[in-house]
Amino acid sequence: MKPAVVLLSGGLDSATTLAIARSEGYACYALSFAYGQRHQAELAAADAVGAALQVVEHRVMPIDLSAFGGSALTDTAIPVPELPTQGIPVTYVPARNTVFLALALAWAEVIDARDIFIGVNAVDYSGYPDCRPAFIAAFEALANLATKVGVEAAEDAAAPIRVHAPLIDLGKADIVRRGLALGVDYAVTISCYQPDNSGAACGRCDSCRLRRQGFEDAGVADPTRYI
Repeated sequence: MKPAVVLLSGGLDSATTLAIARSEGYACYALSFAYGQRHQAELAAADAVGAALQVVEHRVMPIDLSAFGGSALTDTAIPVPELPTQGIPVTYVPARNTVFLALALAWAEVIDARDIFIGVNAVDYSGYPDCRPAFIAAFEALANLATKVGVEAAEDAAAPIRVHAPLIDLGKADIVRRGLALGVDYAVTISCYQPDNSGAACGRCDSCRLRRQGFEDAGVADPTRYI
């Protein structure tokens, strides 16, 4: 089994991505971040998902993006919007996926993994710029320029490091169906931007709305525990 680093937030999309990587025969090393997010319950969810899907190792890396602020997810002074907004919402965390992928790339180099999985989606999502196909393609190009294995393989015109975004073109309902087919227990996942201390979802934020609509469109019961 080839090793792969899988970014795991504890949400619906990342849990499905982990299940996909596992189904494709990868030995999965899950990486989560305590980045100063207001919704710490997601880390417990990530741990539960990783255990259920039998990852080889699950690491939680502390990195304080709240030191910069600028997002409703890292600054409690900025309220999480509960109505649809135009443009890029205040829940966007500046450079979050860039930072996360860079650290995933570092771990991949250490464990000699050539594959990184991330659960970004460009269909039913909040409009974040670092969830688009162009970003994933650009980061993959960077990864093959900035690493030892990438430089050594360049002599053979190869691009050995791949960044997989298997959900990029899927709607939320299709993601739900794919995950259920792979045995994902969505009851242990958390997508909410502002869950309570017990991990119950607010049911009002953008992420909750997208998640709830996904289950409805998929024609299956929503297992989310709401406040």
